[in-house]
Amino acid sequence: MSVDRTERGPSPRSSLTALAGRGFGAIPPTALVLLGIVSVQVGSALAKHLFDAVGSFGTVALRLFFAAAVLLLLWRPSLRMPRRAWAVVLGYGVTLGLMNLCFYLALSRIPLGIAVTTEFLGPLAVALAGSRRWLDGLWALLAGGGVVLLMEGGGELDLVGLLFALAAGTCWGLYILVGAALGHHTTEGHGLALGMAVAALVAVPFGVADSGAALARPWILVAGLGVALLSSVIPYSLDLEALRKVPPHVFGILMSLEPAMAALIGLVVLKESLHWTQWIAVLCVVAASAGATRGARPDDA
Repeated sequence: MSVDRTERGPSPRSSLTALAGRGFGAIPPTALVLLGIVSVQVGSALAKHLFDAVGSFGTVALRLFFAAAVLLLLWRPSLRMPRRAWAVVLGYGVTLGLMNLCFYLALSRIPLGIAVTTEFLGPLAVALAGSRRWLDGLWALLAGGGVVLLMEGGGELDLVGLLFALAAGTCWGLYILVGAALGHHTTEGHGLALGMAVAALVAVPFGVADSGAALARPWILVAGLGVALLSSVIPYSLDLEALRKVPPHVFGILMSLEPAMAALIGLVVLKESLHWTQWIAVLCVVAASAGATRGARPDDA
């Protein structure tokens, strides 16, 4: 799930992200995006291994807490902002927290590839909303056909898990819209850091109530830090560098590979096999997302 990678302004020269950017400078931008996608999905696979120990709520709490801590240390954002900016930050953070809670609840019930594919319908809907091109109607139909195949491809697919994934996708769509406003009201990574802190405040009480003292075990804390780095901090840095080198619509096409990569990571890391019709469903959503992104006007990208 690559849910917290919206605000991508230039980083300050003194920050660790700037140093990392110079280190990644020799890597082709396509490789940077693909590495970011792999990082997010490996982070989701690692998170799923934590479910038996601290549950989905505890895992979300660990991820967002450590991600917020790292980003706050990196950016050191000022709390002096206009009331309008704070309203956007709060909306962004609440949406981000709910998106992660819903996604991890889905992940606890259905395979990673199916969860990510279903969640990806949210940003796809945002990309298609308001379009009057007949071709975009075909992309929407293709994505809808993918959903039908996804639901019919396996008799053991958990309906509640699928509904949680759809809820996460809805939050992802809202996250994109609120994230655009965040970029207009805050600078560099300051809004992201503050929004992540708000998201942590949303999720941590659920994690503490569900898992209690189990969250404080040393190996759990280390694993939670790993999930935060793989799912948030590393892919954000990679995307930041990639977007300096490629246009946004090219970046969007590459990001369309995320559902397929999630299915592959789920197969290799979690041993989650999909029915052949579900693989076709994943490819339908990938193709629809890539087509919709490729056809977007430059000013919409």
